[in-house]
Amino acid sequence: MPETSKCRFVKHIAEFVPWKFIKCIPSDTRGIYALLDKHGGRFDVVYVGKTNYGMVSRLGRHRRDWLKSKWTHFTIFEVHDNITDEEIGELEGLFRHMYRKDSKTNKHNSQLRHIPFLDPNVRLPEKKQRSKSAWSK
Repeated sequence: MPETSKCRFVKHIAEFVPWKFIKCIPSDTRGIYALLDKHGGRFDVVYVGKTNYGMVSRLGRHRRDWLKSKWTHFTIFEVHDNITDEEIGELEGLFRHMYRKDSKTNKHNSQLRHIPFLDPNVRLPEKKQRSKSAWSK
């Protein structure tokens, strides 16, 4: 009997992988990725992105575009097959939203926010963010 996943969205994670191993990823892998720049034993996030069709080709394009010299490693979060393209977009939006004010990551991500997070029904007003009652609605 197949084992059930412990994660709702993520099927597999590959962390801090040197870029030269891109070809080891199955070509139909879909999900979220981070491009990383290694400094000693630490990794700085350079860029956060998504792909709905193939991780290998998407990361390969980043080896040829304006980011090519800015990253040395990557981390990927492969999503389950039942996750829709819209859900992948929302996951990417979560990461980009968290990094939107990061001085290193922000300069490479042109889409700084996930537009649905600006909806007042989703976003708590700044003054209410510290109130437990605002979170329970």
